[in-house]
Amino acid sequence: MAETHIQEHVWSPYAAFDDRRDAGRCLVEFLNRGSQEDVMVLALPRGGVPVGEPLAEALNAGLDLALVRKLPIPYSREMGFGAVAIDGSRILNHRIVRHYGISKSEIESISEEVREEVRRRAREYRGHDTPPLVADKDVYLVDDGLATGYSMIAAAKMVRNLGPKSMILAVPASPLGSLDAVEQYFDEIFCLIAQDKPPFAVASFYRDFHDMPDDEVRAILRRRNAGVTQEETRPLVSLE
Repeated sequence: MAETHIQEHVWSPYAAFDDRRDAGRCLVEFLNRGSQEDVMVLALPRGGVPVGEPLAEALNAGLDLALVRKLPIPYSREMGFGAVAIDGSRILNHRIVRHYGISKSEIESISEEVREEVRRRAREYRGHDTPPLVADKDVYLVDDGLATGYSMIAAAKMVRNLGPKSMILAVPASPLGSLDAVEQYFDEIFCLIAQDKPPFAVASFYRDFHDMPDDEVRAILRRRNAGVTQEETRPLVSLE
């Protein structure tokens, strides 16, 4: 199980961060780790990318993508019943599937639709499809917050298959239950704000939580990786 570090427990959300980059700077202060060797920051797009940029800067690490996406409930697209990765691997929340009566055909259709969107994002953001060199590296997985945690679990399982030395989760905000759910997949967890009871919404912790366009994601990746070699910043998994 991961060693978990939580800065603050709250019962209800509050606007703790100006924006995602501000949240990333707060994570840097909480982690209190400077430049390191053999380290990589992998962010879940889109919202994890500006959070990951200050952390990558502080660690002197490359910034790349963990390409996964939630599977939306057909009748409520903001809610998810699992997640799918670009390599086709999938994790389902069977309790939600049963509760909403989501059929096998709907699961397959939605999974394929979401995987195509993940593939589109890979092409848009990276332009090529070979995995980054994370073997024997300390890998930080970053997002702007956890909801159910299923997207992060999918990302963690996929990255673990690439042979990292260790995997560290860094998020600004999360429900306490979601931290418990992802704990077994990481070696260490850092969370600034854990909310101890529902309802929970990541956006509630931000003053600015705008929908990020693809151009903004690409600009951050170019800016951070301008001095990093191409081999160190290749995208996460093959599109084949």
